Amino acid sequence: MNKNKETGNEQFDCLMLENQLCFPLYACAKEVTRKYREPLQPLGLTYTQYIVMMVLWEYGSTTAKDLGEKLYLDSGTLTPLLKRLEKQGLITRCRRDDDERMLVIDLTEEGEALKYEARKVPEQISRCVDLTPEEAQTLYTLLYKALDGMR
Repeated sequence: MNKNKETGNEQFDCLMLENQLCFPLYACAKEVTRKYREPLQPLGLTYTQYIVMMVLWEYGSTTAKDLGEKLYLDSGTLTPLLKRLEKQGLITRCRRDDDERMLVIDLTEEGEALKYEARKVPEQISRCVDLTPEEAQTLYTLLYKALDGMR
């Protein structure tokens, strides 16, 4: 029962979990990420590794800086992730000759080949999310509008 309404203390309604946009966003993101575990297991990837690979499959060679910006990941999160992907033989990391501050990330042949196995993942995930294509598009648009507003 809503304790604030019961006591007439509406000034604290802003602190109620049910009035927070952040909570369903957080909970939904956590659950969607959890749903990825099963389809990603045969690929040997975590969700965060998967989104790194998706950027590389789409854009090819990129810098760690650009990768971090695209994925909203800081270097403290991205560096160990890239090291693990390199250890798995999926990517290479090397410094640019003309600017050693720039770390260039490339797919290996094995990393490129993994793309074909990964094609099944989006369809598997779409079956877990109970939204019509129109609802999914609206949600996508609203989430990117919110992200752009926070940048």
